[in-house]
Amino acid sequence: MTRDVRPRRTVDSSIDAAISRKVRRAKPGTVFTPALFAGLGGRAAVDKALQRLVGRDELRRLSRGLYDKPRRDPLLGTLWPSVDAVVAALTGKDKLRLQPTGAYAANLLGLSDQVPARVEFLTDGTSRTVKAGPMQIVLKRTTPRQMAAAGRTSGLVIQALRSLGPEHVTPQRLERIRRSVPAAERRSLLDDLSLAPGWMQPTLRALAADRS
Repeated sequence: MTRDVRPRRTVDSSIDAAISRKVRRAKPGTVFTPALFAGLGGRAAVDKALQRLVGRDELRRLSRGLYDKPRRDPLLGTLWPSVDAVVAALTGKDKLRLQPTGAYAANLLGLSDQVPARVEFLTDGTSRTVKAGPMQIVLKRTTPRQMAAAGRTSGLVIQALRSLGPEHVTPQRLERIRRSVPAAERRSLLDDLSLAPGWMQPTLRALAADRS
């Protein structure tokens, strides 16, 4: 292996410039972790470079190891990143599978109107909790069975209904699911029927059978 004999200041400047170029090319609202820049230098050097970019207002530090290129709105000012942007950075190159769960799953299906401050995902990776401004993103490691439908409509519907519980699955909420999920996708609920608890299966059958 060839040893890098350049002066330390030159190496640091080179890493700064490389990261800065990547940040400038990214869309506002993009979220970064040090792992995304691992090919540019060692972890300590990348961390210092990110700190310097924060000092120059090229990046904003959200929490430990999490940065974003802020979005700015003429009326609302500087905005926080979206849940999707944070999750994309957290999954990164590891390609972790994530399944929205709890109140966030219900929100994605239109069963609640407010995005919860605590956003929960099931994962086949490591459990962790990350703060991004006022938002807390929780990754919960779970069983292969719970992740079997991850990334599919059935996984989202099962987790949303599970979060509500049988006593809160009302006709009005089922109508919202019908409006937000196309009939073709609702028919696919039958493919994962065995992954749902017994109390939920008649509801999934009814949603799948409704062609409207």
